[in-house]
Amino acid sequence: MAIPDLAAHSMAAKYAVLVDVGYLYAAAGEVLLSAKERKEYRVAADELIQSLQKHALERIPGELLRVYWYDAARDRVPTVDQRVIAQLPWVKVRLGNLNARGQQKGVDAQIRSDLEALARHHAVSDTVLIAGDEDMVPAVEAAQAYGVRVHLWGVEPPFGTNQAERLVWESDTVEILSADFLRPYFNRAPIPVPVTPPPSPAQVFAARAAKPVAPPTKQLHGAPSSPKLGPSRPRVEEVGEHVAQKWILTRGRDNIRDLLPGPILPTVIDTELLIEAEKELGHSLRPYPEARVWLRDGFWARVYREFDLGVGISSK
Repeated sequence: MAIPDLAAHSMAAKYAVLVDVGYLYAAAGEVLLSAKERKEYRVAADELIQSLQKHALERIPGELLRVYWYDAARDRVPTVDQRVIAQLPWVKVRLGNLNARGQQKGVDAQIRSDLEALARHHAVSDTVLIAGDEDMVPAVEAAQAYGVRVHLWGVEPPFGTNQAERLVWESDTVEILSADFLRPYFNRAPIPVPVTPPPSPAQVFAARAAKPVAPPTKQLHGAPSSPKLGPSRPRVEEVGEHVAQKWILTRGRDNIRDLLPGPILPTVIDTELLIEAEKELGHSLRPYPEARVWLRDGFWARVYREFDLGVGISSK
């Protein structure tokens, strides 16, 4: 009888990391910043996910299948941060619904479903579960019945415990992520300083209309014509404001608020802004780098007015 090659089996093994973001953020926000609501802090989620991946690589045998990132959003419309996270390699964002009172609905059910499915289809030999709710216990037991080991990770509590006792009992191993491990990725949200809002496009047009216009110079016969000019600054800024207004209406103020304090836009969102503006203008802005700056100026001007803020836009 041949002896199983345990080393080969270990190399073929895979594991997944399942993260209840609501638990992770709330527990870390409490221990690090004494924060009660997510709006009180900002999270460098991409760096945090990379750190969790590295932490798992050092502790769990096999190869990472993927990270499952369970969060919630109003009407399941992803926020700016969630859209950025969804672009990360080896990360799958799962969204539940966020009701009017800020409560997550459907997240636990998605975690339980994925954990059981991964085990049932033998997709993994181990799972890391970052969660604290006792509702996870039946899924943990089901996964273990299919031969999957469940490693429960929690967040260091300020006192007592922040994980259900039975969930701790049923897991194969338990580890606590220290406050020092999480601290680099959590920062208190900046408080924008109200200032005078930037001028509206109408005010810009009025000021320019009041200036005397120099008469056009006569072009001599045979002289080379002037190079073709790009789009005008007022027009591009106006389009930037239109896109911001549309996003506020379609994506909601809460999602746009995630962009504050600006003025840097995540790459994914900045690209979407450019594409939408080009559709409205009817031509490309790619050959005109200065037009990209004007577009962002117009976008932020509208966002800052929406929230009665002014935290600086690029220089005119």
